Amino acid sequence: MTMALKLLLKLCCTLATLLCQVWSSSPSDLDPAILYPWQQAKGGTGVSVLSRVKRDWIIPPIRVSENSKIIPENLVQIKSDKVFSGEVIYKLDGPGVNQEPKDFFEIDEKTGWIKSKKPLDRETHNSFKLKAFALSPSGQRLENPTTIEIYVLDQNDNRPVFTQPEFFASVPEFAPPGTSVMRVTATDADDIATENAALSFSIISQQSFPKNSINQTVFGIRDKTGEIYTLMGMDRKVVQKFRLTLQVADMSGIGLASVGYATIEITDINNHGPRFNRSTYTFNVKENTHMSEVGRVDTMDGDEPGGRNWKVEYTIAHGDPGRHFAIISDPVSNQGILSVIKPLDFENQAEHQLILTVANVAPLHNISPDAPTSSATVQVVVMNENEAPQFYKDPLKLNVPESVEPGTILATNIAHDPDNSKLRFEISYDPEKWLSINQDTGEITTRKVLNIRSPSVRKNIYHATIKVSDADAPESSTSGNLEIFLLEMNDHAPQLFPLRGTMCSDHEPMGLLLSAMDEDMSPHAAPFHFGMPVDEANWTLSQINETHAVLKPLMNLNYGQFSIPVSVSDSGNPSMTFSGHVNVTVCPCNSNGECAATSAAIFGTRVGFSFLATIIIVVSVVILVLLLLLAVTMRVCSRHYMKKGVGLLVGVSDDDIRDNVLNYDEQGGGEQDENAFNINLLRNPSDNAMPPSPFMPPGSSVHRGKQPLRRDAPHNLPSPSYPRRHPTEHTDIEDFINDGLDVADHDPNVPPYDTALIYDYEGDGSLAGSLSSIASGSSDGDQDYDYLNDWGPRFKKLANMYDPR
Repeated sequence: MTMALKLLLKLCCTLATLLCQVWSSSPSDLDPAILYPWQQAKGGTGVSVLSRVKRDWIIPPIRVSENSKIIPENLVQIKSDKVFSGEVIYKLDGPGVNQEPKDFFEIDEKTGWIKSKKPLDRETHNSFKLKAFALSPSGQRLENPTTIEIYVLDQNDNRPVFTQPEFFASVPEFAPPGTSVMRVTATDADDIATENAALSFSIISQQSFPKNSINQTVFGIRDKTGEIYTLMGMDRKVVQKFRLTLQVADMSGIGLASVGYATIEITDINNHGPRFNRSTYTFNVKENTHMSEVGRVDTMDGDEPGGRNWKVEYTIAHGDPGRHFAIISDPVSNQGILSVIKPLDFENQAEHQLILTVANVAPLHNISPDAPTSSATVQVVVMNENEAPQFYKDPLKLNVPESVEPGTILATNIAHDPDNSKLRFEISYDPEKWLSINQDTGEITTRKVLNIRSPSVRKNIYHATIKVSDADAPESSTSGNLEIFLLEMNDHAPQLFPLRGTMCSDHEPMGLLLSAMDEDMSPHAAPFHFGMPVDEANWTLSQINETHAVLKPLMNLNYGQFSIPVSVSDSGNPSMTFSGHVNVTVCPCNSNGECAATSAAIFGTRVGFSFLATIIIVVSVVILVLLLLLAVTMRVCSRHYMKKGVGLLVGVSDDDIRDNVLNYDEQGGGEQDENAFNINLLRNPSDNAMPPSPFMPPGSSVHRGKQPLRRDAPHNLPSPSYPRRHPTEHTDIEDFINDGLDVADHDPNVPPYDTALIYDYEGDGSLAGSLSSIASGSSDGDQDYDYLNDWGPRFKKLANMYDPR
C-alpha cells in the first residue's frame, strides 16, 4: 500500500510540473512583440510590416514508467503557433522511432501527440533523445526542430543476486569476537539511486561440522556492507567448519530477495606443544657399521595432524661429542629416526647415553599453556664383533731411491687389529716381484733392484697391494695400497755422439758438432759439461747449449785423421763423466760440402788405419776372391753339361748305349688324330730334368736323372722287355721296329703311341748313300752292313747292331 501511495504522489508531481510549464507559456502573459514578431515593423519608416520570426520550442523532459500496462500511452503533445496561418504536419525522428531501437514511440501528425507503442525496460534503455519537426504540407519546415528527452522511470522488477554462488573463508581458532572473516557482495539491476537497489544482507541459518557440535550463534553480518565477523572464539577440536545460509534483499530488506551460502573453516593454531610418549628408550647397535635406522622415538601433539603446527624436529642435546649419531623426523608419522653416521667402536666405548629434545617447527602460540620443548633419554648399547685389521695409512706412500740394494727394509708396523688379534701379512699385487714381506711382522723389504724405467712405473710411482688378515679368522681381512715413489739416482754416465766425423779443410768455419745423452732423468742429466785436456794445443771445444758443443781446430791441418780426447759430465751430485776419443778426418770437400779425397786423407794420416777400416778391407778382398772362384767353377760345369748334351743328341757318348733318334720334323696322324701329346711325355720317366746352366745357350737344356711321370697312368709297374736281337735281314728292321712299338703301346709307364712318326735326315755333304737299300728285297745274308759306317757317325751304332760278327 505504501508503494502505491509513493507512485501516486510521484505522478501528481509530474502532472503539476507540466501544468505549470503550460501555464507559464500562455499567450496572455507574453509580450505581443515576442508573441507575434512577424507583425513588427521593419526599417525606420514606421510602417507596420508583417515579417516571419524564428521561434524555438522548449519542452521539459518527459518521464515514462517502465513496464507500463497502458499501450499506447499519450506522453506529451507539441503544437506549433503556425497552426493559425495554415495546416501543420508534425514529424518525430531519432532512436526509438526510426533509429535503433525502433518502434518504441510515434507522433500524431495532425495533433502532435507523442505516444509509446510498447512497454519500456529501463535496464535495457533508460532514456531516449528525439527530434520533433513542424512541416507545411509541402514539406517545408515551419519551426526549428526541438529536442525531446524521454526518461524511463525505474520499477523494482529485478531481484538482487550474490556475486558468487558460495563464498569461502577461514578464521583461526580462538579468534577474539569481532574478528572479520570475509565480505560477501551482491548486485541489483535496478536503479542504484532508488530504493529498488538498496540492498540489505542477513544470515538466515548456520550449520557446524561436525554436526551439532556447537549450538550458539557464532557469526554475524553487517546488513549494509555484507561483512561477516565472529561473535565468539572457537576451538578447532570441537568444530572445524561452518556453512552459513545468507540472504540479500532490495528496498532496504523489504523488497525482492535472493539466497547465498558461505563456508568458513576454523584453522589450527600452534597452541599445543609436543611431548615424548616415553621418557627412556633403549637400542642395540653393531660396531663398525653405518646404520640408517637404529630405532624410532615417538611424540604426541594436540594440533592438527599433518599440519604445520603438528610437525616437530628432533635434536641430540647431549651425549654425542664424537658426532656418531643423527636424528631426523618422519614427515608422515612425526616420529624421530635415530641413525649411526660414524661407526662405533666397542673397544673404545661400549654404551652411549643420548639426551633428545623435540619442538614444533612453527613457534608455539602465546595462548598455549604447554612448554615449547620436551626431552627423553636414549640408551645405545654397542655390540662387539670381530673386526677386520686396519692399516695405519692407506695408501702407504714411500720414497725409495732407484738404486736401493736388495734386502733393504722399506716399512715396518703398517697395520693393527682393533681386537688385538694376531695378524698375517702378504703381498697380493706386485707386478715386477720387487718386494717381499714378513708374514708375521709386516716388514716390507726389497728383493730386487728397482728399475725406474719399468713399464709398471708410472710417473715414477710403483703400485703394489698388501693384504693383512686375522690369523685366527682368515676371512676377516683388509687390503691396502702401497705407493713407492722412485727417486732418480745418477747411476749412468752421459754418452757422447758422434765419435767419428769429417771436416772440410777448405771450408770456413771448420768444426764438428758433438752432442751428449744420458739415460738418467733430471736433475741428473742435462746440462752437460764438455771438456778437453789442458795440454791439447791444436783443438778447442766450445759449448753452445746444455747438450751440444763444437769441436774446432786451432790451426790449419794437413789431410789426415786425428784422434782428440774429449770428456763430458752430467749435472748429478756427484756427477758422472764419460771420457773418450773423437776421430776426425780432415779432407778437401766439393761444392756440396762432401769429402772429395777421403782415401788420400786416410793414407796420409798420422795415426794410420783404424782397426775397423782394416777389417773392412780384408773382408772386401775375401769376397772378391770367392766371387772369382765361383765364376770359374760355373764356367767349367757349363762346358761339361754342354758337351754331354751334344753327345746325347748325336749319339757319340760311349756311356750311353741306348738307341737315339734325332727328330727334325713331327707330323700328326691327320684329321683323325684328335689327341695331341706333349713331346715331353715321351721322355724316359726314369730321367730327371737338370736346370739349364747359365753358360748354356738360351733354349737348350740337359736332362739327367728321373723325369716327371704322367699323371693319367699308373706308376711303378714293371715294364716289358724291349727286343734287342740282331736282325739277320734288312726286312727284319721293320719287324724290329713294330715289335718295339707294340711293347711300347702296352708299357703302363709310358704314354701310348697312336701315330707313326716319320724321321728324316736332310743335309748337304752327307757321306751316306740312299736309304733305298733298306727296303730292298735282299736277305740278311746278302746284305753288307759295313757301308753304314760310311753314312756318318749317326748310323755307326746301327751297323754294330746288325754286324754278324
